[in-house]
Amino acid sequence: MPKFVLSAAAHLIANAVGLVLASLLLPGFSIGLLGGVIVVLVFTVVSVVLLPIIRKLSEKKIPELLGGISLVVTFAGLLITELLVSDFAIGGVANLLAATLIVWLGALIAGVLLPKYLFPSLAVAKPKA
Repeated sequence: MPKFVLSAAAHLIANAVGLVLASLLLPGFSIGLLGGVIVVLVFTVVSVVLLPIIRKLSEKKIPELLGGISLVVTFAGLLITELLVSDFAIGGVANLLAATLIVWLGALIAGVLLPKYLFPSLAVAKPKA
């Protein structure tokens, strides 16, 4: 299977893990049963589109932002997804902030583990000493 397809699948699964964690841990953060797939797709597409834009802007205007760029993309992705998908609710500012951390952390952990165990062809080869 092409690496692009495997990479896209890994991103979708990692984002799904983060979103499900947030919905389980945060009261008021809800993803409708039927809209769950749509939420994951929209969130992933928004994140993939926003990442290079925010990275480019931060390199030129706010270089201090580069360290937290994934958190900024997750925050913006959650907001935009809530605006676009009616079956998705964040539940307030406190939930938005907490969800940003939970979704980012869940996606990060899944993003590290998925290539290693589910998609070994995506795993980065270790340099030989």
